[in-house]
Amino acid sequence: MKLDVKKMVQASLLMAIAIIIPLVFGSTLRVYIPPFSATLASHVPMFLSMFLGTSVASIVGLGSSIGFLFAFPDPVVAARAFMHVAVGFLGAKLVEKNYSFRKVVLFTAPLHGVLEALIVMPFGFSFKDALIIVGVGTIIHHIVDGIITIPVLKALKLEKKVENNIKKEIA
Repeated sequence: MKLDVKKMVQASLLMAIAIIIPLVFGSTLRVYIPPFSATLASHVPMFLSMFLGTSVASIVGLGSSIGFLFAFPDPVVAARAFMHVAVGFLGAKLVEKNYSFRKVVLFTAPLHGVLEALIVMPFGFSFKDALIIVGVGTIIHHIVDGIITIPVLKALKLEKKVENNIKKEIA
């Protein structure tokens, strides 16, 4: 097995960002509509990690969960963030199959919403609060963060891959 130091550094940086976003920006970029909460841009590291493979996406998702646990010592918030492991993994699989970034965001959004809705139910959330408020709120937050990620992808020179995938989609 060859050690890919560049990928390890990229994964470490994205994991660090996934931890830092809720810690530093959790109070300023947080949208709170009880029982739902969202920290804008918190999915950006997850989206970026999808371009580095399934293992990196999973590790970054774990970092997100750790960041939210430190920022908001609430097991519900950390459990919701832990769903980024599965969402990132699936998104990375779709990127590997050359799906456009837009399709990756749209295909993973419902899964993200359902997973977060299901994970809060054992914590006493009603079906309505879990599915409608947390689930739909998560889908909207997911899509907004997907839109925020596009200029970051372009700045990181991943825009060629994104543009090529969009061109394939239009054709």
